[in-house]
Amino acid sequence: MNSSLPISAALPGASDAPAEADNSFHIAFCVDDHYCRSMGATIASIIANSPGVVFTFHVFAFSLSADNRKRFKELEQMYQLKTHVHIIDPAVFQPFAHISQFSYYSPTIFTRLLIPSTLRGMCDKVLYLDADILCVGSLAELRQMDFGDSAAIVVPDADETTRRRCAALQLSSQKYFNSGVMYMHVDNWMAQEITEKTILAILENGKDYRFPDQDALNVVLEGKIKYIDRKWNFLYDLIHDLEKDKRQMRDIGEVVFIHFAGAVKPWNDWCLHASRDLFVKYQALSPWADLALDPAPRNYKEMRMYSRFLMKRGQLLDSFKWYMKYLATR
Repeated sequence: MNSSLPISAALPGASDAPAEADNSFHIAFCVDDHYCRSMGATIASIIANSPGVVFTFHVFAFSLSADNRKRFKELEQMYQLKTHVHIIDPAVFQPFAHISQFSYYSPTIFTRLLIPSTLRGMCDKVLYLDADILCVGSLAELRQMDFGDSAAIVVPDADETTRRRCAALQLSSQKYFNSGVMYMHVDNWMAQEITEKTILAILENGKDYRFPDQDALNVVLEGKIKYIDRKWNFLYDLIHDLEKDKRQMRDIGEVVFIHFAGAVKPWNDWCLHASRDLFVKYQALSPWADLALDPAPRNYKEMRMYSRFLMKRGQLLDSFKWYMKYLATR
């Protein structure tokens, strides 16, 4: 694999981030406008559970509405912290444009790979988080962790996913991580050319990857990462509960990050699950507090799931109505 192609040390697009370092805890998200509301709840949950910690939050996006920019900026006044928006110029991927496979992939799958190069000089470590996560514990322990020579600190994926992906990717370590939580060491990441190697892995082998960016990261980072306990990325599948008409949160023990990685999210009011209450609790502490939960399924896949959930609840007529909507929409 040729890893000599460079990624620009800083994004050529617009950014409000000054090139100055500080001692705050830096956390980054890669979102579009649809996920800004959920990101706001994630941020509020982090702040609420780590009193006394000074945070700096970063948003990476190809575009962001004026309204969401304004709300994100309001976090600074609400919680006395710093925020930075990084608008990505697609030209950053120009060095890879000559590779024929590049046009097959949306540039969004490469977005989080740009975090280390963009924030180099601002921080030595940065925590990347998916925006479907809620924090319910302190980050103090994470901040004190020693990276050694590792490019990142990561969390194992579910056992079955790990088994399947290790076999498919031929990972000799027999370890596989979920990339929704990655604590990146900026200098180690850059020195080991993780971004360039991962992009090339996607472009050269992506047809063999079920999860192109996550699989590529696991291949490139094998032997270059430190694994920590699953409490730092507890994967909570709401469908597991709703298929059995269980509407309360399961006992998951002492965790820090609850990752709602499945197709149903806690901001779906129609899921009728107690995770909604947890989401609303933290959304209310964010600048997005005025936004209502999603009242009804919005696409045919959600309609089909909702019909199934209603069937489990014994609401046969409503289940039939939503199944008819699903058939009419698909």
